[in-house]
Amino acid sequence: MNRTSTTGEQRVKTRRIPTARRLTQANRVRRALALVAAAVVALGVGLPASAGTVTTAHAASYEPITGSGSSWSANAIKQWQRNVAGLYSMQVNYSDTGSSAGRRDFIGSQNGPTVDFAVSEIPFQARPEDGSAPEKPNIKYAYMPIVAGGTAFMYNLKINGQRVTNLRLSGETITKIFTGEITKWNHKQIQSDNPGLKMPNKNIVPVVRSDGSGSTAQFTLWMSKQHKSLWKKFYPAGGLTSQYPVFSGAKGQTGSSGVSGYVAQDHGEGAITYVEYSYALKANFPVAKVLNKSGYYVEPTKYAVAVALMKAKINNNKSSSDYLTQILDGVYSNNDKRSYPLSSYSYLIVPTEAKGIVTNAKGKTLAEFGKYLLCEGQQQAGDLGYSPLPMNLVQAGFTQIKRIPGAGSVKVDINKCNNPTFKAGDSLSKNQLAQTAPMPQECDKKGPEQCTTGTGGAEGSTPKTGNGGGDGSGGGDDTGGSGTDDTGGSGTDDTGSAGTDDTGSAGVVIDDNGELVSAGSAGNAAVASPFTLPEDGWGGTQTMMVVAGLLLLAAMLVPPMLGNRMGSSSRKGGEQ
Repeated sequence: MNRTSTTGEQRVKTRRIPTARRLTQANRVRRALALVAAAVVALGVGLPASAGTVTTAHAASYEPITGSGSSWSANAIKQWQRNVAGLYSMQVNYSDTGSSAGRRDFIGSQNGPTVDFAVSEIPFQARPEDGSAPEKPNIKYAYMPIVAGGTAFMYNLKINGQRVTNLRLSGETITKIFTGEITKWNHKQIQSDNPGLKMPNKNIVPVVRSDGSGSTAQFTLWMSKQHKSLWKKFYPAGGLTSQYPVFSGAKGQTGSSGVSGYVAQDHGEGAITYVEYSYALKANFPVAKVLNKSGYYVEPTKYAVAVALMKAKINNNKSSSDYLTQILDGVYSNNDKRSYPLSSYSYLIVPTEAKGIVTNAKGKTLAEFGKYLLCEGQQQAGDLGYSPLPMNLVQAGFTQIKRIPGAGSVKVDINKCNNPTFKAGDSLSKNQLAQTAPMPQECDKKGPEQCTTGTGGAEGSTPKTGNGGGDGSGGGDDTGGSGTDDTGGSGTDDTGSAGTDDTGSAGVVIDDNGELVSAGSAGNAAVASPFTLPEDGWGGTQTMMVVAGLLLLAAMLVPPMLGNRMGSSSRKGGEQ
């Protein structure tokens, strides 16, 4: 009996001791795996998406920076904000208050700017129309290209209850719409542009910016160059303006989100506005195809903009305050059939000295942010409705980055720049995007046929409602013929003479302080949200998150399996 009892106790002990041990070991394994997973997640937040961008070693030293300005560029900038916050813990604050407001913030006071950077589609203006002092910052500065794009004409139009998604417009037609000369959608000139549609007898509602904006400045500059007589008749001062003139029947809205939001609402049927292509994509609305100099109607895709900007001239005088500003006459008249006429790019206005709120520490952050958006950030430009910058503008941007105070430690290397328009070894004149740009369809050619496929963010085609047979004669001034509106004439608006900022003669001015009083209320604008895209493809952060997930899964599965295996071994040992 004693012997049997002793043997039973020994067997019990033999089984219990390994059980305690295997539970302790399993818990240790579980804790270890969980700690490793947590470390991987923490590390993954700081990892860059690819080589050649900001390094994690700098992440802890970033100072928050603040900027304001362009709403034309806002969808891209706000996406980049989110990217660098997640990838590098970099805080970039940005208010899309309009280019004019951004330039004013950068001018600031005698103590310097009230923001660390500004964004604008046009440079500082030398002769404001209202007689106020020239736009002259109290700090040294430079212009840095950040993103290209097309000024699009987003519209809301239906025929017999069917949304129109394939509208075509010549430049002369557009100018007459936005100067009040064409007020009905069934006007013979619009009908001529659209032989496949029976245009409705409906009022046109032009929606313009009520705030000072780079979008207005770019649009009015184009009209002043390409349709000089029509524009000067409407706006006697001539040249560009960032404050759209008041005219009967127009609606004024604040910001790019405001104008696009108005058009996108049910009450916006019959409306048309000028806005960056990105906003039409976001709102799932169509844009008008615009007639180019080769006689093709083209929409502002990333390819069409890239082709157009091959003809842009850049101020390459490094000693000039307007270094890197754009001259777009060649873009407007580009005779490549793939080209979109109203293509341009936007500037980051950066300080080149430490003054006031601008410090070396902030300058370092701004330089790293600038490097990111010139390279890695350009990968998303096309998806956001913009067009990525070509190599020559990226290289010029790198030059400007080096001038930012505190940027000495920021390494820029064109061969490590992950930009979709070029690859290592390419020449400056080579643009991968422009080289792969598709040709327009023959139904996009001026004439009796009209493509039915939707444009912009619209889905679906538009059924043919017209009889065809139109000759497109309403847009004759856009074909490069003898019409005086296309020549630019000998007027000083086209010369870019000294003392002006990309505008030409004296009297080419901007009224940044005026208020647009129009038939509609700007306070009723519906606001479209900026894009939210995932980070730049599959990179270090995504890989780390997958690894962390696998480790957490292992923390749950491995210890029980380990415990069962150890228990099985113990039982075998006890039975011997």
